Amino acid sequence: MTAVSLGTPAPPSFGERLWRINWGLILVLSAIAGIGVLALYSAAGGRPDPWAVRHAVRYGAALALLLGVCLVHPKVWLNLAWPIYTVSVLLLVAVDVVGKVGMGAQRWLILGPIQIQPSEITKVAVILVIARYYHGLTHEQAARFLYALPPLLIILLPVALVMVQPDLGTAMMVLLGGAALLFVAGVRLWMFLAAAVAAVGSLPFAWTFMHEYQRRRVLTFLDPDRDPLGAGYHITQSKIAIGSGGLFGKGFGHGTQSTLNFLPEKQTDFIFTTFVEEWGMVGALVLLGLFVLVLLWGFSIALRCQHHFGRLVALGVTSMMFLYVFINTAMVMGLLPVVGVPLPLVSNGGTAMVSVMFACGLLIGMNVYRDAQMSLPR
Repeated sequence: MTAVSLGTPAPPSFGERLWRINWGLILVLSAIAGIGVLALYSAAGGRPDPWAVRHAVRYGAALALLLGVCLVHPKVWLNLAWPIYTVSVLLLVAVDVVGKVGMGAQRWLILGPIQIQPSEITKVAVILVIARYYHGLTHEQAARFLYALPPLLIILLPVALVMVQPDLGTAMMVLLGGAALLFVAGVRLWMFLAAAVAAVGSLPFAWTFMHEYQRRRVLTFLDPDRDPLGAGYHITQSKIAIGSGGLFGKGFGHGTQSTLNFLPEKQTDFIFTTFVEEWGMVGALVLLGLFVLVLLWGFSIALRCQHHFGRLVALGVTSMMFLYVFINTAMVMGLLPVVGVPLPLVSNGGTAMVSVMFACGLLIGMNVYRDAQMSLPR
């Protein structure tokens, strides 16, 4: 592993760092989390327990984490990229060996009083290590095929471990997020086209390795009416709830599909459906508009960042947020198969929230230290 050599310019003072924090972005993230509290309160039948209060407390703790992370110099994350990735892979291996089984999958680790989902951590770890890798390459090297093989292995290793659990949604996010980062790093387009052709050609082979419930989800996606009371129940109820919300919704706490428990997983995968049924299309556009602001801020930070590591981290985090929102909302509307991807800061879940806020802390930190001078010895 090569050592990191730092540039000579002095880092910004503490006061300047505080000034450079994107407080507007933090306000938007807080608004999204607040919507999550409202949706979870309603999903529990108008009760703060068991989800709304925990969600608010988790966000408070995660916000403190974000503020701490964004004040750390990027050189620290540059040096910690490989250790974080290694730990995340070891945690995935531990999940496959001794992980807790729930809802037909083995995705969680029990560490004393807490339960974590290491696959959520892996999404951020892959971003950090790929950004570090390409930070040490020239543009010409990044475009060569042989230099694309190490990051490809970096991506495929956790994807394979996550698929074993099985968790198709997270595996797809890691794969697509990693591919997006390779593209912005300078990997040639023909490599992506070749990979796409290979992926299409391997679909029959992959079908034989899919679990039966995964096959049912794909078939239900292609024909939602083939089993409306079985495999198609989730998406059928979700479409009913979204459609019944209309333009302005049924009103806070009056969503019949969720309160009468017709909608499964209303506090996690289908929280967007729960919210839209009560707040309608207007509410959906407001929530999606807040996510668009996050994405625009992410791109802005990437464009302003003067070091390659920061640009790649910012684009990686922005791509991750886009995939979260796109896959979840498309999934609950029947535009994608149900793959179990939460809506960030809205769905109930501790590990996902901490991972997202940690990633947003990295994003904001790249703006705080946007003019930092960092290099890796060639």
